Amino acid sequence: MKKLRTLSLRFCAGLVALLLAACATHYRTHYDFNSEFEKGELTSALETLQQKESMANGKSQFIYFVNNGLLLSILGKYEESNDYFEKAFLFGEDYHINYINEAFSYFYNPNIIMYRGEDHEHLMLLYFKAINYLKMNQPEQALVECRRLNIRLNQLSDKYSSEKKFQRDAFVHTLMGIIYQSTKDYNNAFIAYRNALEVYETDYADMFHVRVPEQLKRDLLNTAWWTGFVDEFEKFKTKFGMPDYKPHAPAAELVFFWHNGLAPVKTEWNINFVLDHRSGNTVVFTNDNLGLSFPFKLKDEKEKSDLSKIEVLRVAYPRYVERDIYFKNATLSNDSAKYDLELSENISAIAFYSLRQRMMLEFSKGLLRAGLKKATEHSLKKEDDRLGALIGVVNAMTEKADTRNWQTLPHSIYYARVPLREGANQLKFSLDPGGQKIDYTFRYNAQKHQTLFHTFSSLETSAPPSRMY
Repeated sequence: MKKLRTLSLRFCAGLVALLLAACATHYRTHYDFNSEFEKGELTSALETLQQKESMANGKSQFIYFVNNGLLLSILGKYEESNDYFEKAFLFGEDYHINYINEAFSYFYNPNIIMYRGEDHEHLMLLYFKAINYLKMNQPEQALVECRRLNIRLNQLSDKYSSEKKFQRDAFVHTLMGIIYQSTKDYNNAFIAYRNALEVYETDYADMFHVRVPEQLKRDLLNTAWWTGFVDEFEKFKTKFGMPDYKPHAPAAELVFFWHNGLAPVKTEWNINFVLDHRSGNTVVFTNDNLGLSFPFKLKDEKEKSDLSKIEVLRVAYPRYVERDIYFKNATLSNDSAKYDLELSENISAIAFYSLRQRMMLEFSKGLLRAGLKKATEHSLKKEDDRLGALIGVVNAMTEKADTRNWQTLPHSIYYARVPLREGANQLKFSLDPGGQKIDYTFRYNAQKHQTLFHTFSSLETSAPPSRMY
């Protein structure tokens, strides 16, 4: 027995040493990559990322795939980018819960299970994949991604019964409309735009405070007219307060997407709960400052005895840290007109909202995990104080939140539709950080009736890259 106890102590001491290296958040663990990416050193960031080959088969493989896909897309390597995005898509399709790891996570922490990806992250990877195809002038392949996006949206509607959950994406519907319109499928484009309008007016207005883009209104009117839906055209003209609007089809068009800033970083916060030992087999975890109260039924007298001496529990939960945008607005202009880039998707707001909606589940899971750990610790202390104390240290160090998320996503997506001449065109793209503007010049050679696509990524944020996450 003494020899077994000694081995257990040595094992726990070794485990503690290993855990010291595992205390950092996901952002800090991969700070070399994150720092290079935020500074715009994209080639170096890609090299650093691809040296982390263990991630490709590890618990964070989804993040590895989408980070590769996004970086390669920005670098203009669209085929390679889509190879990685396809791997991420198939991961989402084939994901199966490992119930053994799920159960063990309650005695350790949720980082030991596979990162599944947030709902909006699975939508965004298909957005980037579709955009890659459009920039390679493969609209039919982009339409395949449209259909996949539609399936994903239907799955979200089936997954969540509450209307207050993020289950409908207005920007995704807008994107589908833009792609259908580029292929002259005005009927499906009109349907997609109409769906987008509904979601902007309801979900997005309430949840994310994003208004209907003016360009969406014009696109909806255009496609209604070109499809022959005269009654719908007149109805929406009245609804939008645009009685004099007349559809116009230019010689060619540019759809410009601006990826502004960076998505929030998932980190952790620690909450202390006081245990209220009530009569019978019930214990209540409370935090008066946050107004939280969670009752738990105990199975038997042993559980009641193991928890009887516990007064306070520290529990780690995930939370997001905002990376505020640096550029407040942007415009495209030519010799005759100026076009505002309009906000169409606030990824940061969606991330915060989605996490808030499931926090009660996170609270319950975290308390169950911490309670089981503490009960095990006190049970072992009855047999051996030193072993119980060391297990307590291990428990404290393993009490970590899952801080993984797709941190290279943009904070927000803006877009504009600009008419082009057949042949050579020159546009000025102006970024405004709230002071002196920064200008870029882009040249396009358009064929008649062609729709060109362009993306621009601004990685700047108002917080320095060295900020602690």
